[in-house]
Amino acid sequence: MDLRYDTFFIGGAWVRPATGRTITPVDASTEAPLGSVPEGTEADIDRAVAAARAASDDPSGWAAWEPARRAEVMERLADAIDRRSDGFVERVSAQNGMPVAVARQLETGYPSAILRFYAGLARELSVSDTRPGFFGGSIEVRKAPVGVVAAIVPWNFPQALTMFKLAPALATGCTLVIKPSPETVLDAYLLAEAVAEAGIPAGVVNIVPAGREAGAHLVSHPDVDKVAFTGSTAAGRAIGEACGRLLRPVTLELGGKSAAIVLDDADLDLGRIGEGLFGATLLNNGQTCFLGTRVLAPRRRYTEVVDAFTAFAASLPVGDAADPATRIGPLATPRQRERVESYIAKGLDEGARLTTGGGRPAGLERGWFVQPTVFADVDNRSAIAQEEIFGPVLAVIAYDDEDDAVRIANDSDFGLGGTVWTADPARGAAIARRVRTGTIGVNRYIPDPAAPFGGVKSSGLGRELGPEALAAYQQTQTIYL
Repeated sequence: MDLRYDTFFIGGAWVRPATGRTITPVDASTEAPLGSVPEGTEADIDRAVAAARAASDDPSGWAAWEPARRAEVMERLADAIDRRSDGFVERVSAQNGMPVAVARQLETGYPSAILRFYAGLARELSVSDTRPGFFGGSIEVRKAPVGVVAAIVPWNFPQALTMFKLAPALATGCTLVIKPSPETVLDAYLLAEAVAEAGIPAGVVNIVPAGREAGAHLVSHPDVDKVAFTGSTAAGRAIGEACGRLLRPVTLELGGKSAAIVLDDADLDLGRIGEGLFGATLLNNGQTCFLGTRVLAPRRRYTEVVDAFTAFAASLPVGDAADPATRIGPLATPRQRERVESYIAKGLDEGARLTTGGGRPAGLERGWFVQPTVFADVDNRSAIAQEEIFGPVLAVIAYDDEDDAVRIANDSDFGLGGTVWTADPARGAAIARRVRTGTIGVNRYIPDPAAPFGGVKSSGLGRELGPEALAAYQQTQTIYL
């Protein structure tokens, strides 16, 4: 793969960058360069925001269209994305190490499904209602688009997380400037091609790959009306502080350190639960914010749980992300591998017992690989239990009874995801309701477009997905009649 671009998608056209700086994405499995794209600067961000502002302010433009008309265009965009599915899979998998089997599920069909879900909501969208006033007369309450949205997207699920923001923003009539992560830029060009093919009006969607400095400029730009960010908690705090000073609405979907609570009646047959465990604990090489990387096990079955998770992790084939048989691919960057390896070293220093993994797999000298790793005898106060590692590392923690399990699950700065594993779904749901987290599953976990997704505590502010996400892209106006 040698893909070279020299323009940005701004104002519905391909435009030259303001400077000659470039981003060179690298294959995470082979360390080979994949091509180059221009790196956006503050001047490029200014042009993109100006295009989005003009499109937003056009009195006959996107914001003024009937929601059903916007829905038709969104469905065309979904079709255009589906026609590029192979390209999205190849580019995402190469750039961030996501196994192609995962990319085919979550970076093609899933994004277009989100678009279609919000297109359906747009067809039913009510933009105003009239009600009697308490003091007489009548009142009109309007729901207008919030305006220009800055959408900042991470590298781990670049297309799915772009759509978390793009789909509800389009449905409500907003315009956007999307800033992809420098690690995953090539797939953003396929999205731009799909936007152009779908006939979305000029300036409604603008895409500028860039680094942190340009991203900070976008967040604080005076013509941006809302920020939607997915990324680390540290970066989210900085963005939240900037938006707070500006009194600018912001949605922050940040880190996680979720608990997978294994109850004393749980089925541990990997033939029956293995796929569900994979999606809830080690999906995308562990580079997933909601994963249940703290496995809470009852003391009377502790050895059995440790053995099951050890066998589970050890059974996952590690290899090139492009191989359909691969379950665990490389980490996205050498820096990310160094981070994960530093946490493995911390776990050993803190006295945890390594049961599998812990190193680099044999025979994979190139690429940023780490073996799936399981620690037993983990103290919930330790670094590997409290801090987000963002790699294929699980920590198994013992608990005494249900109350103790809930206490340990809630003893975290984070609250994004989680699971409860049990033979009794009603019992599992009762436990789930006691966990302080934005989302949690019983014997399964996958963010569903129909349900709000987001976290509490250090896992963020606001919600994405579900009908509830529409409100984040609207502002309310009251007219006294």
